[in-house]
Parts: sequence; C-alpha cells; structure tokens
Amino acid sequence: MSRLFLVATLCSAALWSIAALNALPFSQWVLPFADSDALLPEQIFFAFGLIPRAVIALIIGALLGLSGALMQAVLRNPLADPTTLGVASGAQLSLVFATLLWPEALAFGRGPVALFGGGLSALIVMALAARRGFAPVTVTIAGMLVGMLASAISTALTLGQGHYLLSLVIWNGGALSQDSWHGVFRLIRVLILGGAGAALLVRPLVVLSLGGATAKALGARVGLIRVAALTLAVVLSGMVTAEVGLVGFVGLAAPALARRLGARSVTQVLLASPFAGAVLLSVVDSGLMALVAFGGPTLPTGALTGLIGGPVLIALLPKLRNTVPPETERNDTLPPRAKHPWQRVALMICATLVLTGLSLFGGRGPDGWGMISGEIAATFLPLRATAILAAASAGALLALSGAVLQRVTANPMAAPEVLGVTGGAALGYAATLFLFPAPSSFALALGSSAGAAVTLIILSAYATRADMAPARLLLAGLAVGAFASALLAAIMASGDPRAWSLLGWLAGSAARATVSGALALSVMAVIGLGGALLVSRWFDILPLGADVARGVGLPVGRVRLGLVLATGLATGAASVLVGPVSFIGLMAPHIARSLGLLRPAPFLAASWCLGALLMCLAAFGARTASYPYDLPLGLFATLIGAPWLFITLLGRRHA
Repeated sequence: MSRLFLVATLCSAALWSIAALNALPFSQWVLPFADSDALLPEQIFFAFGLIPRAVIALIIGALLGLSGALMQAVLRNPLADPTTLGVASGAQLSLVFATLLWPEALAFGRGPVALFGGGLSALIVMALAARRGFAPVTVTIAGMLVGMLASAISTALTLGQGHYLLSLVIWNGGALSQDSWHGVFRLIRVLILGGAGAALLVRPLVVLSLGGATAKALGARVGLIRVAALTLAVVLSGMVTAEVGLVGFVGLAAPALARRLGARSVTQVLLASPFAGAVLLSVVDSGLMALVAFGGPTLPTGALTGLIGGPVLIALLPKLRNTVPPETERNDTLPPRAKHPWQRVALMICATLVLTGLSLFGGRGPDGWGMISGEIAATFLPLRATAILAAASAGALLALSGAVLQRVTANPMAAPEVLGVTGGAALGYAATLFLFPAPSSFALALGSSAGAAVTLIILSAYATRADMAPARLLLAGLAVGAFASALLAAIMASGDPRAWSLLGWLAGSAARATVSGALALSVMAVIGLGGALLVSRWFDILPLGADVARGVGLPVGRVRLGLVLATGLATGAASVLVGPVSFIGLMAPHIARSLGLLRPAPFLAASWCLGALLMCLAAFGARTASYPYDLPLGLFATLIGAPWLFITLLGRRHA
C-alpha cells in the first residue's frame, strides 16, 4: 500500500510541476510565504495561487476521505459518503440560497450556512432511513434522492439569477483555485480538530462494527455514537463545500481504495482513508492543471471527481449482498383493487380536462389573478395552448415510461428518473449539441432518445448479468444519473458557449415548445398509450418471471428489448422539454396504484393521465409563481414529486 501511495504522490508532484513550469520558469520560483511587494505578478500567482492550490487539494482530499470513512463505519454501508447521502448537495443548496436570497446569513462566514444545509439533509435522510433500520440500500437511495432534489433546486435558483450565473456555475463545480493561504489555514484547523474527534471515536466505532444489538449488549450507547460520528462527518464535508464548492465522491472512493490496498479493520480504514483521499484528489487536480498547461480547457476539480462516482458505485454494489437484511427490501403491500377501475380513469380524464381549461384561460396577469380575455387572449392563447399541450404530453410520456418500467422489472421504485434513463438522455442531448453544428430540435430529440435507450439497455444487461435485487438495480441507475450529472457539470463549467444552451435545457421550459414540436409530442404520447394498452397482457405475465413468461409462449428477450427501446425513446423525447429531473415518471404510477388500479390496462391509462395532470400543474406553477417570468418547469415537477417519493419509498406497510 505504501508503495502505491508513493507512486501516486510522485505522479501528482510531476503533474503539478508541469503546470508550475508552464506558469513560471524554475529559476524564478519563490518560497510560499515570500514578501509579495518584492515579487513579479507571475511569482505572486505561483506563491499565493499554485502552491496553496496544491496544499488545499491534499487537505480537502483528506477531509472528504475521513468524512466518508466515518459515514461508512457508523452506517456499516460501503456506499455512504457526503455525496451519496445528500450532505454535500444540501450544503451547496444552503449556500446558493443564502448567496442569492439572504446574503445577510453570510455575515458570519459560509461555514455555518453550509453546515446548516448539510446537517438538515443528513437529518432528513437519517429520519427517513431510521424507519427501515438504517438498511444500507435504503439509506443510500434516500440520500441520493435528497441530493437530486437539492441539486435541482440549486440549479433553478442559479438560473433565476443571471448576474450570478457564471460565478455560481463555476463554484458549484468545485473549483480549487486559490488566491491566498487563508483557505488552507481554515481547513488545516478543521482537519486537525476532525482528526482528533475521529481518534476519540475509533473505539466506539469498533464496538459498533459488531452490530447494533451486540454493541448495546456490551454497554455502548449506540444512538450517541451514531449522532457523534455523523455530526463530525457532516462538519468535515460541509466545511469543504463552504470553501470550494461541491467536490463529489472522494469520500466514497477513498475508503474503497484503502480497503483495496489492504485496510480491513475500522481503525485501519479510518487511518488510511484520509491519505487515500488526499492522494486521489491531488492527482486529479494536478492532472487538470497539467491539461491546461498543454492547451486544454480549464475545468473545476469537483466536476471531474464526480465522474468517478458512477463507476465506483456500480463496482461496490455486489458488496452489499451480505450486509442488507432481505426484509428491508420487500415491496409494500398493495392497496385493495378498485371494483370499477375505468370509472376512476374517466374521473381522472375529466379532472385533467378541467385543469387544462383553467390553466389555459386563467392565471396571473398585470392586474393580478383572473381570466384572460379580449385582445390579450387572441395573442397569448395560442402560445399558452402550445405550452400546455407540450407539458401534458411530456408528463404523459414520462409517466407511461415509469409505469412500463415498474411492470417489466416488478419493481415499484423503477422510473426513468431513478434508473438513470433521464441521465442518459441528458448525455445524448449534450453529445448532439457538441457533435453537430446548429442541431435542429428533431436532432436533439433523437440524440436524447438514443442516449436514454442505450443507457437503459446497458443497465438492463448489467443487472441481468449481476443478478441484482430490485433495490440494487435502483442504486445502479442512480449511479448512472450521478455520472451523467458530473459530466454535465464539467461541460457547463468549461466555459464553452454551447454549455449555456445545455444549462438552459437542464431547467426545462414549456414556453420553448413550438407548435410542431408540441403536436409531435402529443401524437407520440397517444401512440405510446395505444401501444401499451394493446400489449397490456404482457404486463400481467412479465412480473411473474422469465421462466413463467417463456412457459406461456412469450418471447421474453425480444419483448423486453422492445419495451426498453420504446421507453428510452419516450423518455428522451419528453426530456428535451422538461429536462433530466422531474420524478413524474415515479410519482404518477404510484398514485395510480394507491387508487387500487392494479390491472395493467387501467394502471397504464391512469398513469398516463396522471402524468399529464401533474405536468400541467407544474407548468401552471412555473408560469405564475414569478410572473412575468417563467421559472424552470423541471423544478416545479420535482417539488411536486419529491415529497410523495419519500413517503412512498420509506413507508412501512410490509406484508
């Protein structure tokens, strides 16, 4: 292990030297704390920019490595870290909110604000996960979904404040650039205090590693140990976020690397993880500086470390097999089946039509709330009708995709947003945007659909080969989504002009829809529903398993491939309008199921209708909340879907 650390350290030093030599000849190098009045501008940058950046990369890596090791030890979960548990995103949201809407909160520094946001996220995740006994899969799913919600709100707030846009995008990416030693000194104090706190917790954590029941039998105060360790981990990661922004997944990779190199006991992992994190982040940051020296783009370090998160998460999933109690992954009991399901579907259709009419003719105008009429109606009704039709069609497609995925996988938590399909659509959209000059709307829709379909095919193949349980399949999908988010953050922080188009798309807006685009999306939604109803018998058979399906003559492989491709195409087309995060695809099928619509045909029809209804609500809120400006459509859809998501995910209605 020490040999590998030495090689990695030498590699980091060599890469940093390349960047330093590009900035300043070796003969002009100066000591770190030289008198700035006697230095050239290039020497000032070297002494107060490059050297502090190298040091702070080591410190931040050590802090995140220690934070991740503490979280994994106390939760007995190899997937726990500040990113996967939503702590870093919560701290980021708190800082963005304070910067934009409540700057007075920053009077005492960014640290307390970041700790509040990170601590609140941790409390939400732990409170929800406690209802399932802190099962590793449940904790990780809850944490990543809290992080997705916080990131979506942060993006919306950032987009709503154009004068802060560039600085916030770069800061959100986790830039380690320094202009003094103040940040280094602040984080050194945090590291010293954090190391001392971790040393005091070593013995209690060793006892806790024997299991909660055994630890209680030995006299350990399990609750107090958990609170102390998690509080320390949140403080460490929150201070990092306050200083440099979001640096993702180092806390996940560092303990995994330490174990890979031979660390086995809790003590060994706690000791080795800070070193592993320091070396890992130093290599990444030095490599990025060397890339700039060779003429490459300037990228924030945090966005690049996020790229390791998806692969590491997927690689670690098999390790959960022996740590997750099977009873924590059981599906909830089903509600009573409705006696007249199509009557309920008809009521939903009526409610959707009424809401659509109110949204079309009513709203907020210059004179307040009221109904649109007169010349204003003649001008704005066609535009509003186009936006409503596009939003409803996108919601219907996402909901239908979620319903199909849930029936095919026999997993009530499956949805395009959760399985990483919308993340794949985002990558397809970005690839089309960067590979083709001035791509058309059709090309962008095709690219995002292809990205969603390819992602779903790869994920399905991996899950089948690895024989994954449903909850682990969700984690694999969330890992894909995390990877996509990190790559998009890197693209947006690169400064490329095309990145601004990508940033605007991430928010989603029905106001951008054209008449032809809205009509095409609505036709696709109607055809999708008709096709799903025609093959609704398949959705009775597929949840019974591949053997049963083959026994009744169903070509399982071709059917699943066809459904996966159709779902990917529908998700990609809808994502072009609403962006990559909405939760409509998860929420609408759950509402339909809770209403007793369990048979495939009414379930699919109700999910389709509810998706249109929910997206119409989101479009209405996005249009009226900050009149006369439209807010991100995806944000309102997320705010509608996220609370229901957590209630459904962590409800305790076991059979």
